[in-house]
Amino acid sequence: MQNHNILIRFLGICLTVAITTASCEIQKDFEYQKSGTDGKLEVSAWEFIQENDSLEYLEQAIVLAELQELYEGEEVRTFITPTNASFKTYLADNSYSSMEEVPLPILRNILRYHIVNDKVHFGDPELFENNKPIAYDTENGQLMYLSHNNNFMGLINQGTNVQWQITTSNLEPLNGVLHIVNSIVYFSAPAGDTNAPDPTLVRDTIFPVYDTYVNGGAQSGANFGNNPLLKVKNVSGDGDYDRKAFLMFDLDDFDREGIITDIQLEIAVSFTHAKGVALDVYQTPDTSWNEMGLTFDSAVFPQDGPIASITTTKVSSFKFNLTDFYKDNQELGRLSLMLDGEAGTDETDDLASKEHADLHPPMLVATLASGQNTLELSTHEDINVENGETTVWNNDILEITGATAADIIYTVEAAPANGWLIKGANILRAGDQFTQLDVELMNLLYIHNGEGGSEDTVMLSAKDKTGSAIEEITVEINVQ
Repeated sequence: MQNHNILIRFLGICLTVAITTASCEIQKDFEYQKSGTDGKLEVSAWEFIQENDSLEYLEQAIVLAELQELYEGEEVRTFITPTNASFKTYLADNSYSSMEEVPLPILRNILRYHIVNDKVHFGDPELFENNKPIAYDTENGQLMYLSHNNNFMGLINQGTNVQWQITTSNLEPLNGVLHIVNSIVYFSAPAGDTNAPDPTLVRDTIFPVYDTYVNGGAQSGANFGNNPLLKVKNVSGDGDYDRKAFLMFDLDDFDREGIITDIQLEIAVSFTHAKGVALDVYQTPDTSWNEMGLTFDSAVFPQDGPIASITTTKVSSFKFNLTDFYKDNQELGRLSLMLDGEAGTDETDDLASKEHADLHPPMLVATLASGQNTLELSTHEDINVENGETTVWNNDILEITGATAADIIYTVEAAPANGWLIKGANILRAGDQFTQLDVELMNLLYIHNGEGGSEDTVMLSAKDKTGSAIEEITVEINVQ
């Protein structure tokens, strides 16, 4: 009866908050703390977390990390509050069998990023405008962008490479505001390059020699070479409703001078269900087919996995990044490609062929550079970090100039021995890469493990997309 009354009281909160143009959404597996009708919880954030079974993983993490004081103190903060399901997914994705297996410095960093050093209530006038992310400082030293959409659903890191939706927002403990999420969130660098375009870059575009699609099942012997659409659908793989698109390009048609730094396959979209599933590009081994003879029965299907993939959305063109594939296959000559949907997803994707009357034909778009860049290590400083703590990298620590920041690519030659180098949510190991733009936007941090000695090092190399390189960069880390 008590839990029922709590839920009824919280429904009253949601109605009140909705009327004041802020979002509030009920989750069936979450028990909400009782309060008045204005969204105020009358308990601290720490008490709220302790009293809710659906936040017991978060409670366990806070205790292990010894960060209770951040949640129970009087200083006003905004608490991004992940549910049990969030932590279960995180543990599984990182091969941890329990919370105790997560290294404490990493756990502390995760929790500190979920604490914003300001009061962020989506009913405040400053946040009234839709889809306008505002940057806030978090406890771990990185930024979090908070905003809401047209329906006043709260968003985390909107407009960056990864964003999350808040499932329940604007709960007000005595020491701030609390927002419920179904994911462990992390810093995500703003999408795109903030630098001016490089005037030395030029583009070269080629179009398919042939394009068509094939259909399985009863139409496996039919040819669709004259169809203005390239149809893709994966139900069972080879049935009546299964379709795969084929395209052939001659890479020798690229004729502009320079070094290809990027290559995209771009195909106009006539229709897509946009289910948010994978659409994959494969290389096929046969380059002898032509569009007026190819059928499902005669097609030679790929032998290896996809060379590029996107997640379908409502856009005018699908764009696949083939850069890495091209760099390993520049001498290929003719290139045969196949598009296939994610197995069993039953999504219809109708794309424009080169015969389409209105939409632009498929194309390979190459970006070329002169190859005359000279990279310079303009900033290279030691890092100072407290034992077991975190330092966020920026251009005051490490900066290479001579190309645009997004095109300067660092490779980790040797990872730190007494801590972790982290980009976003990923621990970087030898062979992993990050860019100068990651450094510039503070998307990179070092976490000391709390156990090692008084120093650590990270060994790096760097290059840009034209091949200019700096071979040996050692970042010294002083542990204090």
